[in-house]
Amino acid sequence: MFRSAFKRTRCIVPASGYYEWCKVEGGKQPYFISAADGEVLSIAGLWDQWKEPESGETISTATLIVTAANDFTRSIHERMPVLLGQQDHEAWLTGKAGAELLRAAANDLLRMWPVSKRVNVSGRGGDDPSLIEPVEGEVDAASAD
Repeated sequence: MFRSAFKRTRCIVPASGYYEWCKVEGGKQPYFISAADGEVLSIAGLWDQWKEPESGETISTATLIVTAANDFTRSIHERMPVLLGQQDHEAWLTGKAGAELLRAAANDLLRMWPVSKRVNVSGRGGDDPSLIEPVEGEVDAASAD
């Protein structure tokens, strides 16, 4: 499905972090995961354009590449986005490097903490910077081991 995009239309999606949900008693607890040093994460991605058959409209799409979770994040989810180091940006974008870059990030490159379950609520316009603030009274997953 993504073979053509993997060969010709790669991208890097910058992100301050990402959310994953952990199954807990009574539902799911969202966690925010970000770079341990507070820098921007570089997520490996692919993009493409295609024509919608009925309207003929050109549609642009993108996907984030995921891999098996590292030991640090596996306690909350079995997969994670592929995070590229600065040194891998050019090789990824030009196609000089391939699947060898599609691996889990080192455990010490990330930090995570539980956040408000409002993250699970969509369509209510409640998105704001507080959605990445640690939830009081929760155990920090980074120090749970």
